[in-house]
Amino acid sequence: MSIDPITLEIMSNGLKSIADETYIALMKSAYSTNIKERHDHSTAIIDPAGRLIVQAENSLAIHLGSMMGLMNTLLAKMPLSEVREGDIFISNDPYVAGGSHLPDVNMAMPVFADGKLVCFMCNIAHHADIGGITPGSMAGGTEIYQEGTRIPVIRLFRGGELQTDVLDLLLLNARVPEERRGDYFAQVAAARLGVRRVSEMIDARGVPLLTAAFDDIIRRTEDRLREALTRIAPGEYTFEDVMDDDGAGTTNIPIKLRITVPPHGSNARVLFDFTGSGPQVKGNINSTITATQAGVLYSLKALLDPDVPNNQGLIDIVDIHAPLGSIINARFPAAVAARANTAQRIVDVVIGALAPAIPEAAVGAANGANTTAVFFGHDPRHDRDYVYLETLGGGFGGRFTKDGKDGVQVHITNTSNLPVESIEMEYPLLVESYGFVPDSGGAGKHRGGLGLRRVVRPVGHTMTFSGQGERFVNRPWGLFGGGSGGTGKFVKLSGAAEVPLPTKPANLEVRPDEAIVVETPGAGGYGKPAERELAAIEDDLVSGKFSRDFIKTNYGVEPKA
Repeated sequence: MSIDPITLEIMSNGLKSIADETYIALMKSAYSTNIKERHDHSTAIIDPAGRLIVQAENSLAIHLGSMMGLMNTLLAKMPLSEVREGDIFISNDPYVAGGSHLPDVNMAMPVFADGKLVCFMCNIAHHADIGGITPGSMAGGTEIYQEGTRIPVIRLFRGGELQTDVLDLLLLNARVPEERRGDYFAQVAAARLGVRRVSEMIDARGVPLLTAAFDDIIRRTEDRLREALTRIAPGEYTFEDVMDDDGAGTTNIPIKLRITVPPHGSNARVLFDFTGSGPQVKGNINSTITATQAGVLYSLKALLDPDVPNNQGLIDIVDIHAPLGSIINARFPAAVAARANTAQRIVDVVIGALAPAIPEAAVGAANGANTTAVFFGHDPRHDRDYVYLETLGGGFGGRFTKDGKDGVQVHITNTSNLPVESIEMEYPLLVESYGFVPDSGGAGKHRGGLGLRRVVRPVGHTMTFSGQGERFVNRPWGLFGGGSGGTGKFVKLSGAAEVPLPTKPANLEVRPDEAIVVETPGAGGYGKPAERELAAIEDDLVSGKFSRDFIKTNYGVEPKA
């Protein structure tokens, strides 16, 4: 069926609005701060062939692979004839259900019209705890069994009926089960809302027009991206970087990439070959293939055409070779809870490889991490346990025409900051300070962004702290002469003593007279520092972002301010 461009644009935006509305519904209905405040969730529409049609505007790039993984597993496991109206499928496991780590729980609900399966409403939410040996399910594990409850692709609802035994099993194996139940049903509500909205569109447009629109939306995206690819000369581009460590004794783990851009007009795919990357490790920074795919797809879109919609058209122009058993395609039963740190490094190496070809689109290495802090304890105010999980932002790299942003989430983890007011209202915690880390941005014509510093103290109880840090040893690099950004760190304040902590501490006891300091990495600069304007240098001094000594050392000038 042929669709005129105006109708296609209206339908495309209509589908996007459905994904956006369900995203907001999930956020507004959730119980945990990680979803309702930090927005660590995503929504999408996927067709019965497993093709991504649309993803909500504010969805996380790293969730793309997980939602696709659920659908691919579902379609491979079950004949579509067995899918019924009112079914809701749930999963999280990276090895048998296409997930990327256990806290990210996927749901998918089919949309029917006159008995015909039209599409699936999908969503994913990061649950603040999914069980396992460490509160928050993000640290300490050395195999998938230790990281939490593994959920294959199963029905949570069958024909509209809640499978209470399934829900009971999930809640029994998670800390703070009341919060988990609230977040699960927020996902259910979002899926049901999406089904209603798509059904309304079917009533207005009909199934043939809608399914034809799916094809055209995908084709249009692929055509647009292939046109953008002509900005990159055909050939091979290479780069490599390292992960700090796995928290279990392995350090400086390499990630190597060779990108092959095909001749223009050939319709061949861009090949991302990670041969030579380090083997999977004992610690939990291993990446699943779905997380690696998400990092690659995000990077290519960000460099070529940031405004192009996320759908199957992007997926169809890329091939990924990731050796099984490597850190970027882990083999069962590798631990993968902190795979986002590795996915961030995958973004860095893609940008590093293609920077010489498209310097106007490249940025200095960002904080290159998903710095995770998890605080767990028993709230004396309400006589109940709590889990406060947050991933903190850091510096964004210097750019072709402007400085990097300070204290932001970067690339594939675009979650929000959790306000101090929310932390202190929801949890028995005191945030003693919160601000930027001076001198943590790399020098350059356009400087890198600054990292964040937060100091948290338990109030009236002893808590445990677990963390995941990267770029705590190896600094974020600059581009085209730009300087490197600063590293992050975890510290425990115990009286007057500052006790340095490992990059990946787990289950560390913290008393009421102690506090945890989290400092996140900065970012690399862009261009030679000597080319930076004096007015900008003096602004950095006045604002307190850089010290006089840092400016003298890195820029070779004595500012008047």
